[in-house]
Amino acid sequence: MAKSKSVESGLGSLKNAISSGEIGNLYIFHGEERYLLEFYIGQIKKKLLDEGTAEFNYKKINGKTATVSEISQAVDALPVFAERTLIEIDDFDIFKSNESVKNELIELFSDVPEYACIVFVYDTVEFKPDGRVKINQNLKKLFTVVEFESQDQNDLINWISRRFRALDKIIDRHTADYMIFVCGSLMTKLITEIEKTAAYSREKEITKEDIDAVVIPQIDAVTYKMTNAVVAGKYGEALDILSDLFAQGEPPHKIIYSVSLRIRQMYSAWVCIEKGRGLSDLMDMLNLKNDYQARSLMKDAKYAGEQWCRKSMELCAEAALKLNSSSFENDDILVQLIIDMALAK
Repeated sequence: MAKSKSVESGLGSLKNAISSGEIGNLYIFHGEERYLLEFYIGQIKKKLLDEGTAEFNYKKINGKTATVSEISQAVDALPVFAERTLIEIDDFDIFKSNESVKNELIELFSDVPEYACIVFVYDTVEFKPDGRVKINQNLKKLFTVVEFESQDQNDLINWISRRFRALDKIIDRHTADYMIFVCGSLMTKLITEIEKTAAYSREKEITKEDIDAVVIPQIDAVTYKMTNAVVAGKYGEALDILSDLFAQGEPPHKIIYSVSLRIRQMYSAWVCIEKGRGLSDLMDMLNLKNDYQARSLMKDAKYAGEQWCRKSMELCAEAALKLNSSSFENDDILVQLIIDMALAK
């Protein structure tokens, strides 16, 4: 009988299984952190597959066209000069199959051969099983479900430092924190930006200027910079940043949402300052993970003041309302918003 049922699930369970060499039979991998997902697929391959026989014992199946019969044949195929086989099935949404297929899968996976390790990878297909359906519950119980989420801030900073060291560069914690703020917390994107920044920098130590020179920032980082420019009285710079966002094809609704979020966060920071609360209180209030972001909010809120934050929130709400009306030009609305926020300052 297979050891496919697992009470414990998650990344911790997977790490322990790989470390001990006791990798199970049935896994579901999903989550936004694709870099980690692919890393652990690679770790399983290293543990289960020998280089000389990997081509015989590793099977990758396109789940969008796969049938239960095809999967069953792969499961039944004995390993060649090895103890285990690895079957990776991409984008087969087992929970949205019809009931007949689900019953076939339950029958197949209830007694998986000891040698087989089957990993269902949810990539372009969203992992969202309807837990109210009993057959889905029964099916899910057979698997160890591993979600690959964005990593804890400290773990991510340490990982960034290790990646730069591997490229013969160093980065301090504050600069790594800034890089996460600019690029986002997904390792999949960060790894590319780390390599670009390391190649660009002429010095041993990475600086904020190196990062700003080459990385592609996420929109929230750009709108933060734009709002900072307004608060600092650099209105021309703010309009230049907005013009760049237009040129990059960023949707106006996405821009207004990001600007509105920034202003609301600034107001929350002002409330913290007014009540004598500190950085950690603000991070808890807004569920922020990034120290650089929180420090920036506190600094700008103190400089901008309550009245400007309140007025700017009103202006953002009015601009959003206009964006939903076809009688206005979207670009003009956002330009006017920056001007109005500048006048309010």
